[in-house]
Amino acid sequence: MTRRRWTLWTAAILLAGGLALLDAFVRRHDAGAATRDAVLSAMPPEANVVVFADLAELRRAPFPADLRNWIPKNQTDAEYADFLRETGFDYERDLDLAAVAVIKGEKDNKLFAVAQGRFDRKKIEAYAARSGARENRGGREIFSVPLGDGARKISFAFLSKDKIALTDAGDLAPFLEPEPNSADARDWHERFTRLAGSPVFAVMRQDAEAGSALASRAPGGFQSPQLSTLLNQLQWITLAGKPLDGGIRIVAEGECANEQTSRQLSDLLSGMLLMAEAGLNGPQNRRGLDPRIRDAYLEMIKGADISRVDRGGTKSVRAVFDVTSNFLNAVSTAPPPVPASIAPTTPASKKPARAGSQKAMRN
Repeated sequence: MTRRRWTLWTAAILLAGGLALLDAFVRRHDAGAATRDAVLSAMPPEANVVVFADLAELRRAPFPADLRNWIPKNQTDAEYADFLRETGFDYERDLDLAAVAVIKGEKDNKLFAVAQGRFDRKKIEAYAARSGARENRGGREIFSVPLGDGARKISFAFLSKDKIALTDAGDLAPFLEPEPNSADARDWHERFTRLAGSPVFAVMRQDAEAGSALASRAPGGFQSPQLSTLLNQLQWITLAGKPLDGGIRIVAEGECANEQTSRQLSDLLSGMLLMAEAGLNGPQNRRGLDPRIRDAYLEMIKGADISRVDRGGTKSVRAVFDVTSNFLNAVSTAPPPVPASIAPTTPASKKPARAGSQKAMRN
């Protein structure tokens, strides 16, 4: 074979191999996106909050492992230990995707979830049949198992061999019916699409009252009535995390209908960052705070970015910051320094919010 012919054959083989690898990658990517979409599209449009996690992707990233080691471990309760023993299922190992919807009720919130992973269906159904009830609704078997003292129950059904739906509401069947292509469903889908690059995220609608929730849970030194009021004016809030080398990038975004609210929120958040940095550089914290802890907070605050995004119909404020293993290791030994108070009004002197962020994930 001549050198020229050998070169042509080699090039052809390499090209064919490259096309095959590209095709395999595209198929894998499309299959993963389709699976993710199938889980998210099952979320009820009347939900107030939806939380999603691609646990399979997170398990492959080094930082979430550091995060899991940092979080205090609670003792496994007897019910869950019994479930593990009888079914062999362990969510840390066997769960790949999960989406959970929170639906506000008059008295109690309801949860609905769809999970995908490796399930031993026979063992799980046998376990449920022994401790609960089974019924056939529309050709689908639904199991109900009492929780705790029996006052509440959890109902579940297998959607396929590797996908399960469950709820703590009184009836699972309505959640399994096909959802119409409503305006609410399209609104949720739009936010899910923006967050497609994030393996873990939460989406909250306006009626989730995030500002009121923040005010009721924040320690006194961190409370800000103005911040709570502005957050309650947002139509949507999203919070997403994406693992990086040695850390995870957190992107929070709030959407509202008018320019004034977005400008006020952007200015307030920028001012709060400046106040936090000034407080950490103050003489009291310099003397009384461990230098490692102080440096860890300063690193995160200085690397944070506040920007505004104009999508035409809505105006958004985006906050981006990185949480690193160094930060977790430093702050695990002590709580953050609590300021005397958070300014109730927008500071007069503030750093202008940038129009865009180099750090922000593509939304």
